[in-house]
Amino acid sequence: MSLQCCVQTYAWGREGSQSTVAKLAQNNPEFRLNEETTYAEYWMGTHKKGPSTISDSSKENQITLEEWIKDHPCTLGEGVLKRFGGLLPFLFKVLSVNKGLSIQAHPTKELAAQLHHEKPENYPDDNHKPEMAIALTTFEGLCGFRPYDEVCTFLETIPELKTVVGLEECASFISACKDSKDEHVRRPFFKKCFTSLMTRDTNVVKESLSALVDQLIKNNNSRAELNDLLLRLNSQFPGDVGCFCIYFMNHIVLKPGQAMFLAPNLPHAYLDGDCIECMACSDNTVRAGLTPKFRDVETLCDMLNYSPGSKQDNIFKCERDPSCPYLDVYDPPVPDFAVRKILIPCEEVRLTLKPLNGPSIIIVMEGSGHFEKNDFNKQIAISAGTTVFCSAGHSLIINKSNTKLLMFQAYCEVNSS
Repeated sequence: MSLQCCVQTYAWGREGSQSTVAKLAQNNPEFRLNEETTYAEYWMGTHKKGPSTISDSSKENQITLEEWIKDHPCTLGEGVLKRFGGLLPFLFKVLSVNKGLSIQAHPTKELAAQLHHEKPENYPDDNHKPEMAIALTTFEGLCGFRPYDEVCTFLETIPELKTVVGLEECASFISACKDSKDEHVRRPFFKKCFTSLMTRDTNVVKESLSALVDQLIKNNNSRAELNDLLLRLNSQFPGDVGCFCIYFMNHIVLKPGQAMFLAPNLPHAYLDGDCIECMACSDNTVRAGLTPKFRDVETLCDMLNYSPGSKQDNIFKCERDPSCPYLDVYDPPVPDFAVRKILIPCEEVRLTLKPLNGPSIIIVMEGSGHFEKNDFNKQIAISAGTTVFCSAGHSLIINKSNTKLLMFQAYCEVNSS
């Protein structure tokens, strides 16, 4: 079934026709482009904050995808129905990022339920939110903590960073790094450094950041990449403690097709670019920097996984589907979702995707043609922005024009046993 999907216009999105989200949304005849609006996210799914609706339903009797699934629970497949209680387990998105998002992490299921109970106004769901970002363009972000030795070097060589973290905390961590190579020995001292940074008095943060910015402008050095990043983030969020997080977290630049998987308690921030994003159906985010939104610094610092890792450790690898040369599968270690990238070259004009045992949503990014529906020989015309829901057990027949066709399919498969 064709879907009409929700567009979110957050301040960090790209303006007007520069936004991939806006380009996709123009597939909806009711969408009206405003060149001054920042189009940030395109939501596909059943989340109450931005539910998709069935395109075939009349405006007077519009049906959401969630309502339709409740009336037709078998479309989820037996395994998903048993595991997730009749709910679509994932939320699918396209993002156009023009400005840094918050330093954040997502809670485990247990913590999500606790936060929702204690602060429902800030944590609207009781579900966890593992998520994955797949780059559509060059995509820049922060992900996971750096190797401890890298952070130690920054603390030893950047006086302004040492000041804002705290001299005592820095000395203890540096000493631990020199005395032992054991990650478990170093970790508590590292946690103290990061917590001290994030809880530092705002005036100290602003003074230290201002001094560092002045120093970088006057004396460029070998860390040009991080220098430019700090100056850019400070221009977006002047005096914000999150600017210092670049010295604690890995700065990652993904090429199109590369991905990051963001497990619970993993610190991260999106900085620039367009991506496909899929997650468990939740909107729970614990923030602590680079944001005007609610910050829960104590919760974030307490919940984080403080294990170090390299840039490469945080790039999630896809695998080619052995049954089809046009499918790349991104299958994270959670049951809620997986994503397939479907890239059909110009010379191939017809393809049948085998049925899945769970539900899926497909978004067309590039190309044209039509999907064939099994009933009554109906067809759904497709172009950039076409979004469809596919029930469990249904094969998908694709007839395309003589151009490249790029699609992404979010899905959930759970064995019924």
